[in-house]
Amino acid sequence: MQQNVGSMDKVVRVIIGLALLSLVFVLKGSIRWLGLIGLVPIFTAFVGWCPAYSLFGINSSTKKD
Repeated sequence: MQQNVGSMDKVVRVIIGLALLSLVFVLKGSIRWLGLIGLVPIFTAFVGWCPAYSLFGINSSTKKD
């Protein structure tokens, strides 16, 4: 897997992921579990690879192989 997520993109993903994850604590009922979707951008930020970016040919990383 070649990294396709840049450093600024990683920061944005972590912030969005944490915001979505906070829905678990803010919302009531079974809808609150949708906040677990926030784990996806956090995971892709730490791995540095996004499958959607690969599908569309996007690369925000500056690293070269």
